[in-house]
Amino acid sequence: MDKYSFLNAANTQFFADLYDQYVENPDSVEASWRAFFQGFDFARENYGEDFFEEEVVLAQSQSREVSTPVVASAQVSLPISDKVEKELRVLNLIKAYQQRAHLFAKISPITQRPSYEPALAIENFGFTQADLNTVFDAAKELQLQPSPLSLIIKKLEDTFTQSIGIEFDYIESFKVKEWIQNKLYATDFLKDFTKEEKVRILQKLAESTALENFFHNKYVGQKRFSLEGNEAVIPAIDALIELAANEKDVKEVVIGMAHRGRLNMLINILGKNLQDVFSEFDGKDYENPEFDGDVKYHLGLTSLRTTTKGKEVLLNLAPNPSHLETVASVLEGIARAKQDIHYADKPSQVLPIVIHGDAAVAGQGIVYEVMQMERLKGYTTHGTVHVVINNQIGFTTNPSDSRSTTYCTDIAKGFQAPVLHVNSDDTEAVVRAFLFALDYRMTFGTDVFIDVIGYRKYGHNEGDEPRFTQPSLYKLIGTHKNPTVIYTEKLVNQGVITPKEIEAYEENYRNHLDTELEASRLKDLTIINPFMQNEWQGFDHIASQQDMLLRVDTSFSREKLDQLAALITVLPEDKKFINKISKIIKERNNLYFEQQKVDWGLAEHLAFATLLSEGHDVRISGEDVGRGTFSHRHAVIKTEDTEEEIIPLSRIKELGGGTFRSFNSLLSEYGVLGFEYGYALTTPQTLTIWEAQFGDFANGAQIMIDQYISCGEDKWKNQSGLVMLLPHGYEGQGAEHSSARLERYLQLCASQNMFVTNCTTPANIYHLLRRQLKAPFRKPVIACSPKSLLRHPLVISSIEELTNGYFQEVIDDAQVNPQEVRTLVFCSGRFYYDLLAEREKLNRQDVALVRIEQLFPLPVEQLKEVIARYPNVTDYVWAQEDPKNMGAYAYMLMNFDLVKWRLAAMNAYAAPAPGSPARHKARHQEAINKVFSPNK
Repeated sequence: MDKYSFLNAANTQFFADLYDQYVENPDSVEASWRAFFQGFDFARENYGEDFFEEEVVLAQSQSREVSTPVVASAQVSLPISDKVEKELRVLNLIKAYQQRAHLFAKISPITQRPSYEPALAIENFGFTQADLNTVFDAAKELQLQPSPLSLIIKKLEDTFTQSIGIEFDYIESFKVKEWIQNKLYATDFLKDFTKEEKVRILQKLAESTALENFFHNKYVGQKRFSLEGNEAVIPAIDALIELAANEKDVKEVVIGMAHRGRLNMLINILGKNLQDVFSEFDGKDYENPEFDGDVKYHLGLTSLRTTTKGKEVLLNLAPNPSHLETVASVLEGIARAKQDIHYADKPSQVLPIVIHGDAAVAGQGIVYEVMQMERLKGYTTHGTVHVVINNQIGFTTNPSDSRSTTYCTDIAKGFQAPVLHVNSDDTEAVVRAFLFALDYRMTFGTDVFIDVIGYRKYGHNEGDEPRFTQPSLYKLIGTHKNPTVIYTEKLVNQGVITPKEIEAYEENYRNHLDTELEASRLKDLTIINPFMQNEWQGFDHIASQQDMLLRVDTSFSREKLDQLAALITVLPEDKKFINKISKIIKERNNLYFEQQKVDWGLAEHLAFATLLSEGHDVRISGEDVGRGTFSHRHAVIKTEDTEEEIIPLSRIKELGGGTFRSFNSLLSEYGVLGFEYGYALTTPQTLTIWEAQFGDFANGAQIMIDQYISCGEDKWKNQSGLVMLLPHGYEGQGAEHSSARLERYLQLCASQNMFVTNCTTPANIYHLLRRQLKAPFRKPVIACSPKSLLRHPLVISSIEELTNGYFQEVIDDAQVNPQEVRTLVFCSGRFYYDLLAEREKLNRQDVALVRIEQLFPLPVEQLKEVIARYPNVTDYVWAQEDPKNMGAYAYMLMNFDLVKWRLAAMNAYAAPAPGSPARHKARHQEAINKVFSPNK
C-alpha cells in the first residue's frame, strides 16, 4: 500500500456528518462507528480538542495507513473494526476518483489515451470482488443511501470516467469544491434531456455539419478553418446562450475566438447574413473604397437574438487577426467596458466567452496574462467561460511537441479554475459541460474551462495535406463517423426522432443555403458590417487626413476651471499624509492660484477634470499610473497610517460628473494594452489611456499595435479612441529607457488611421487629451510623453492657454525676428529645450526653432505658413535626438518635401542609446552641434 499512500486522505466531511448523527442518536449509527466515536469523545475530554486536532493533522500529513488508525493520543489507542476500516477505504476510493478519474475518462474520440498509474482498480484500495455486495455508509458522500460497493463504483464511473473528465480537486476553497461535488453527485448533472431539448441539440448539430459540407462542396479548397470534428460546440453554445438569457439574466454575450469554427459561429449562432458570407467567399470587392476589409474568418459581428422563450440577448463576436490568443485580452476589455458603462450594478449580466485552440492556449503567453487579470479590480470581468476547441494537433505539430503538460488547459490549475474535458463525439455531454460551466461562472464569478476534445477533419486549412505529417491519425479520421451521424443514430434508437424527420430538416437547411447563395451572386460588392456599432451611434468615419487636421474646440470656462482646480488640489484635513505628498499637492494649488500657471502633471489633471465635469468617464491604466513612474501624477494618494486611497478627481463624480478610474496594472504590456484597446473599442465617450512605464516597453505589446490599434478601422471599420502615453527622451538612462521607438509608429501611419504626437507644453497635452472626446470621430493617439520635462522650469503654461487655447500641431518660434533668421530648424519633443539652451548659450538669433507637435497627420499647410514667415532662410534642418536610423527622420524624408533640408542627429546605431552616461552626453552634444555648426 505504500505506493498508494496518497489515497489515504479520508473525507473529513463524511466524519463530521456521521458524528453529528451519532451525537443526536448514538444508536442510529453502526456499532463499529459508535465505538469509534466513543473513543473520539474520550480522547477529546481527557486530552483536549486542540491536542486531538493536532494529532489528526499530523497523522494525515504522514499519510498513516488506515488499517490501524490511532485516535487522539499515544495513551489512547482504539483499533478500528474491519467495517470501519473498509468505510475509510471507500472514502479513499471516492477521493481518488475526484482527484484522478479524469485520467481514465473516455474523452478522446479518435486515439487511445496513455496509461496512467496507479489505476482505480478496487484492489489498489484493499478491496476484493467479494466486497462488491457489501453495503457502505460512505455512499452518502455521493448523495446515495447506504449502498453496495458495486453501486458506489457505478456512480463514480458514471460521474467521472465517461465522456466528461473533470478536474477540480486542486481548488482551495472548500465552498467551491463542495458546490462542484454536489453538482456532480446530484441527479441533474447526469439527468437525461427532454425530447424537445434533444431535438434542438440535433438540429443545431445538423446545421453545423451541413454548413461545413456546403462550403466544402461549393468552395473547393478555399480556406475556412472548418469546425468538423468539433461540431458539437455549436449546439453547446446555443444551449448556453438560451440558458444564460432565459434563466441567468444575462443581457450580453461577448465572444472572442480565432479561426477554427468561426464562420459556423457567425452563421449558426449570431445569424450573420448568408449573402454577405457568400460574397466574401466569392472574393468580391468591398462597397466602401475607404476600407480594405479582412479575410472572412477574421471578421466580427454584433446581433440581437431572441431566445426560444422570448428573451433578448445581444451577441458580440469580436474581430481578430491571425495572432490567435490576442483576442482574449481585447475581449475582456470589451466585456469590462460594457459592465462599467451599462451594467455597473450587476456586471455578471455581461458574459465573456473565450474560445481557444489547444496548441495556442498552451503555447501563447498572453493566455497567462489574461488569466492573471481575472480577479484584479481593474480588469476582472466576473468570470469567463473558456472553451478549447481541441484538435489534438497544432498545424502539423503533435501535442508531445507542443506542450510539457498533461493537458493543454493545465494553466487553469494555477488560477483555481475547474476544467471539464469532454469527448466531442458525445454531443449531449458537450452540452452538459457548457451548462455546468455557465452555472459555475454565474455562481462564483470566476473562470471555468471546457476542453472539447475532438479532431480536425482536414488539414490546418482546407488546402493543406495533413497526411504529410500525421498519416496514421488521418487514416483513423477518414473512417470516423461525424458527430451528427452518431447523435442521429442515438436519437433514432431512442425513438426521439425518425430518420425522415432529420433528413427533412437537413434538406430544408441546405435549400436555404442554396437560395442565399444564388441571391448573393446577384450582388456586385461585399458589405462590411462593423462590429458593435450600437455603441458608436453618431460617430462617423472620416474620409481624409484633412478632416483630422480640422481645429477642434477644446476651450473651457475659466470660472469652471478654477472650481475644478480647487477641488483637485487640496487634501482632506482630517487625514494624515506623508510630508512630501502634502507639499506636492500644496505646491500644485499654489502654482495654479498664486502663479496662474500649470505644469505637466496639473495640466493632465485638469484635462481629466474638465472631461469628467462634462459627463465623460476617464480610465487610465498601466504599470504605476496612479502615482506615475516619475512621480508626477499622484492621481491616487495614500494616507500615511492606513494607506486609504484618496482620489481627488473622484470628487467630481459626487457633483454629478463622470467616473475616474485609475488602475496600476499587472506587469504586462501585451495583455493590458489589448484589454485597454478592447475597452476603448466599446466606450467612445470615455477617455481610455494606457501608459507604458517607459515608452520602450511598448514593444512588448507590438502585436496589439500592429494588428489592432494601427489598422483595426481599415480592416474592420472599428474606431478606437485609445490614448497610448509613451515616456520618451534621451537623458542618459541607457538603451531601454530612452526611445519609445517613434519610427515604428510613423511607419504604421497611412490614410487617416491614427495620431502620432510628441508634445512639449502642458497646454498642448491638455488640449490633446480633450480633443480626443471633443472631436466628432475617434482615432488612436500615440503620444510620446516626457520624463525630464515633467519638472523642467520652462515647461509651464498659463491658465489662459488652457481656457482659450486649442491643440497646436505646430508651435512657431516667438523669440526671434523672422527677418534675421538664416537657419530654420524643425524638431519635435524634448530636444527642443536642449536646442533652446544651446541657442541662448551661443546667442544665435539667426536660428529659429519650430516644434512639430503632431507628426501624423503632418500639418503641411501650417508648415507652409511657418516657412513663409522666414524669407531669408538658406539653411533648413531636421533635428532629432534619436540616432539617424531611428526617430522621425525616415518619415520626414518621405513626407516633408516643402524645402530641401539637412539632418542634425546622432549617427546610426544598433541600440537606441549607449549605457555610458558620458558617451551619451558626447553623442547628444554632437547632434546639437550639427544644428548650429553644419560643417562639424
